[in-house]
Amino acid sequence: MSRFPRPSRLLAVAACAVVASAGLLVPVAPAAPLDVDKAVLDAQTQRIAAIKKVHPAVVAVCMPNGEGCGSGVLIDAEGYALTNFHVVQATGPLPKAGLADGVLYDAVVCGIDKVGDVALIRMLPKEKGKPFPFVKLGDSDKVRGGDWSLAMGNPFSLAMDFTPTVTYGLVSGVNRYQPPEGKGLLEYTDCIQIETSINPGNSGGPLFNMQGELIGINGRGSFEKRGRVNSGVGYAISINQIKNFMGHLRAGIDTDHATLGAFVASKSEDAALAQIVVKQILDESDAFRRGLENNDQLLEFAGRAMTSTNQYKNALGIYPKDWRLPLKIRRANEQKELLVRLMGNMEKEREKPPVPGEGPPQPPPSAPAPKPSGEVAKMFEEKKGYSNWYFNTLERNKLLAEFKKHGDFSNVAGSWTIEGSYKMADREGAMRAEVAENKDSARVTLKMNVETSLEPLKQSDIGLQKQPLGSGGLMAALYQYHRFLTVGEKGFEGGFAHGGNEPFYPYPADGSAPKSLASLRVDCAVIVSKHGSVNCKWFFSLKDNTLLGFESYIAKDSKDAEADPCEVYFSDYKDVDGRKLPGRIEVRHADKRYAVLTPAKWTLGGK
Repeated sequence: MSRFPRPSRLLAVAACAVVASAGLLVPVAPAAPLDVDKAVLDAQTQRIAAIKKVHPAVVAVCMPNGEGCGSGVLIDAEGYALTNFHVVQATGPLPKAGLADGVLYDAVVCGIDKVGDVALIRMLPKEKGKPFPFVKLGDSDKVRGGDWSLAMGNPFSLAMDFTPTVTYGLVSGVNRYQPPEGKGLLEYTDCIQIETSINPGNSGGPLFNMQGELIGINGRGSFEKRGRVNSGVGYAISINQIKNFMGHLRAGIDTDHATLGAFVASKSEDAALAQIVVKQILDESDAFRRGLENNDQLLEFAGRAMTSTNQYKNALGIYPKDWRLPLKIRRANEQKELLVRLMGNMEKEREKPPVPGEGPPQPPPSAPAPKPSGEVAKMFEEKKGYSNWYFNTLERNKLLAEFKKHGDFSNVAGSWTIEGSYKMADREGAMRAEVAENKDSARVTLKMNVETSLEPLKQSDIGLQKQPLGSGGLMAALYQYHRFLTVGEKGFEGGFAHGGNEPFYPYPADGSAPKSLASLRVDCAVIVSKHGSVNCKWFFSLKDNTLLGFESYIAKDSKDAEADPCEVYFSDYKDVDGRKLPGRIEVRHADKRYAVLTPAKWTLGGK
């Protein structure tokens, strides 16, 4: 027998009456409601408001054959939504997507990030032009351990009507690193660790702060092996990392993450002044050409202090291949800042010769998905190097249409002449350049004290292509510029595509040293092109679509692998016959200013 009366009997007696000393039954007044702290009520109100605000934009990403679901979230009114790469890997390029309104929509995969486990899809409205609900992107750099967070999605495919599940919990930590799985894929760098419950099916779903801002995309979790039960440790890809790749994802690019091209290791990591130092550098890396050396101490990468290899992996892993970012190093007692172009993370696929007696590898059997039809089927185009060429064409044409507002050069093909002045480190004077092109040939003449000429389509010798000496190929670059403006896409038989977004670093016009390389940064949309043996990158300001400059890469051979480009920077645009052309052209090569050209007169479309 228990030593204490049963709680139910105590509650029943207390609720009815108590016995007074005189033997009378005295009624008991009901207890007054508890006072709840206003801060608690305010937090509850805020939480409910945040859920109500974002609830309509949470997506259930479904396989076309109905075998399972992941999650996602809409980020603009046009129907673009974020999810995980491993979700669309299962759905294929044409998933279905459901919203809390109970409607199942057609969708198509736009861009994928295999390494970072992110994908961008586009949902199609039932009524053409009808906007979708969407959420605001937050700033994941402001997230701290101990912050409250909301995770939403479709765990275990429970929401048959696509109404998302909501869980609420703490951010356990930030700047976490989770190593890749398999072939270097699904590497979570600088991610957010949460105890907010996520389970299978939550993959690709949103993580919100208490203002209803998107701070991450839920992905990996640490699950118990039996039944894949949540263990209280989940990881979300930070939204700031995804922002770095957004231009690539929208342009349908099969993206890659960055590596420095150098091996770094800890030195006295446990000491009061922890350090990481460079131990090995690849000869073909841009870091090597920029002057990085063994035993250099890495102080900062992209503005972040470096004191451990974990910090380094986190900082490096959130950027795309080919971005240029500043490094601060210490060598002996001297500090230096370098602007380094990052290499790719994934190995290039190589075709393997077939083994006698073996056929090509076959994918595992699965239930056949219904064949797509209608508008969505037209929005997927396969092309090597791209997750969806349709969206690359779409973004490229949108960018070029905006650029064309600065002037249409298609009717001024033929010979162009630029007259003005030049200034170099050791001399200055009059300058004259002419680019003459017809159907079968082209010729560039440049006079800056000494006259040089180039026939870019006939003279394939790299030494000639890189003239004038020290410019990295200014004459070849002027020819590419003329062709870009006058012919456009049709003039680049080797390729003409949107290249995503990248930072660009125009130097001060007065030639002074910048306060920092980071202070020069301008975010740009990029077009990549190839004509003849020359590859180019064209940089357009995201602010107003002005062409800020381009890089011209002469074809590489075994003796000149990954050579530095001729860098051309445009500024001081002026009106020339109703078209905008630069009044100042700075030419740089291998960290040095080659010359500044100041055009005084442009003659366009001569014979």
